[in-house]
Amino acid sequence: MRDRLAWCAGIKNGVMLAEPNDNLATAYLKKAEDALDAMHSVASSDWKISTAYYSLYFSLYSVLTKIGIKSENHTCTIVLMQHLLEGYFTSDEFEMVEKARQARVETQYYITSDAPAIVSDMLANQVPRFLVKCRGIVDGLTEKEVQSLRKTFTRLIEESRNRRHVS
Repeated sequence: MRDRLAWCAGIKNGVMLAEPNDNLATAYLKKAEDALDAMHSVASSDWKISTAYYSLYFSLYSVLTKIGIKSENHTCTIVLMQHLLEGYFTSDEFEMVEKARQARVETQYYITSDAPAIVSDMLANQVPRFLVKCRGIVDGLTEKEVQSLRKTFTRLIEESRNRRHVS
């Protein structure tokens, strides 16, 4: 999946460096809270999944915004979580966000009977913790850590591009 970073860096609205922005990171955390509130207020499992996913996504995106990384592709954002932010998130958290993304796509675009209630119940328990964790990361990242992550981002993109050209 690391080779996807080069793809993500090469597509329109993929991943790129931007200026780190504390105010925008806080705004994305607010969007995550709003989505979490919506998750608790809807009865439909399909909409619970969708709002839960967006709470996860905006929480994660707030961390990237704090670092100064822009990504308008959801898959690319999740790839960054796995490869750039592996020291901040567990593989279980990565799998939860990816599972939520897949469930959101399935329930939003298809008529499915693949137990959306089970997924929405799982997310209802995990999304609030993920939001709190992301808030802690955003609040706790130092300037030195932000700069280190930006350098790592650039290195990962270059390594991924080099692997693509060798293959």
